Amino acid sequence: MANENIFSGLKVVDFSSFVAAPGAAVILSDFGADVVKVEPPHGDPWRNGHKVAFQPNSHDPYQWHLSNRNKRSIALDLKSQSAQQVIFELANWADVFIVNTPHHARKKLKLEYGDVAGWNPRLIYADLTGFGEHGPDAELPGFDITSYWARSGLLSMTRDAGAPPTWPVGGSGDNATAVGLYAAIVTALYRRERTGKGSYVTTSLLAQGVWSASVSIQAALAGAKFPPMHDRTHPANAAANVYRSADGTWFVLIVTPDKFAAVANAIGRPDLLIDPHFSDPKQLVANMSKLTEVFDEVFGAEPMAHWHSAFADVNVTFGEVRAPQEVVNDPQLTANDIVVPLNGAGGKLTSTISSPIQIHGVDKAPAQRAPDLGEHTEQILAELGFDPRSIDSLRESGAIAKPAPSRKQESAT
Repeated sequence: MANENIFSGLKVVDFSSFVAAPGAAVILSDFGADVVKVEPPHGDPWRNGHKVAFQPNSHDPYQWHLSNRNKRSIALDLKSQSAQQVIFELANWADVFIVNTPHHARKKLKLEYGDVAGWNPRLIYADLTGFGEHGPDAELPGFDITSYWARSGLLSMTRDAGAPPTWPVGGSGDNATAVGLYAAIVTALYRRERTGKGSYVTTSLLAQGVWSASVSIQAALAGAKFPPMHDRTHPANAAANVYRSADGTWFVLIVTPDKFAAVANAIGRPDLLIDPHFSDPKQLVANMSKLTEVFDEVFGAEPMAHWHSAFADVNVTFGEVRAPQEVVNDPQLTANDIVVPLNGAGGKLTSTISSPIQIHGVDKAPAQRAPDLGEHTEQILAELGFDPRSIDSLRESGAIAKPAPSRKQESAT
C-alpha cells in the first residue's frame, strides 16, 4: 500500500502569477501540500491564458488548471492597508512563501523577504525572477521566451542553418524553471529539518535557461570551436538527422557506428557497406550530403509503420516527431501516470499533466480543478483566526471582495 502524501501538512502560500512559480507550487501540491493561492481582485492574468492569440484557443481554461490545480484561492487587494494583517497571518501560517512580483513592487507591497521572514524564522521564502536578483538587468520584466530562451542562447541554437530564430513552445521554459524552483524549496526544507532555520531561495528564468543550454555555454567558456549550424540536407552526420516517411511522418534517427551495418541491411541497402563513398571513413565525411539523399529516398518510400518494424529488429534509436494531438494518445503517458484524471474542471477538460517526479511507494494527490477567483477567501481567513466581524471589516475596507456565487448557485440561475 502506498504511503501518505509526502507533503501532507505542508503549508504553502503562493503569491505568484503566470506559469513558472505557480508551477513549483503545483508540484508541492501533487505530493499533498496545502497551497493557498493569493490573487488580486481581478485575478491572476493566467486565468485568461487560453484566450491569448498565439496559444491554442479553447473554451476551457486549460492553462489555469495546469498551473493551479489542487490550490485554494483567496482574493486580496494588497494595496489595501487592511491586507497587511492578512499577509502577516499567512506568513505565520506558512512553511513556504512563493513570490515572483518584481522587487520594486514588492517593496511597496511589503512582500520582501525582510518584511515577512521576521515574523516566521522557519519560513522558506522562494523568489523567482526573470534575470536574477543582481546586475544591470535585474529589474527587467521577463517571460520564458525572452529570459529562458532568447537571453540564454537556447533560441539561437534551436534552428537550422540560414533560418531565423523561431517562436519557441509556450511555457516550456516556465515549466522547466518550475522544477528548478521546486528543487530549491525542497533543498531548503531539508536544511530546515537539520537546522530548524528557514531560508531565502531563488532562481531565475535566465539561470534555468543557461543551465538547459549548459553544454554549449560551457563550451563557450572553454573557448571551443563551434561547428556550423545544423543543416538537414548537408548534415555533419547523415546518420544523426531528421527524415520523413512515405506517409509524411518526420522522425529523428540516430545510428551509432556499431549499428550502421545492421541498419544498412534493415533498410534494404547492404550495398552502402561496400560503396567507396561511404565505406571509407574519410570519404564518408565528404559525402554526408549524398548519404542524406540516399536516406531521403529510402525512408520516403515506405510508411512509418514499416520503419518501426525495421528498426525494432536492430534496436536502433529513433523517435517520431509528434504533434500535441498525437502525444495525448500515446499509451506511454497513461501507463506511467504522465497524464492523469483531473476532477471537477468541467467542459472537455478531464485530464491533466502530472509533475515529472515519481517516488515509489508515495502517492500523489488526485488532481483537483484549479479554484475560482476568491473561492476560498472566507474559509482561509477563518482558518487564520479571523472571526466573522473581522472578515466583514476586511470586506468593508476593500481588502477582500464580496463572496462570489458558488458553482451550485451559478448552475441554478
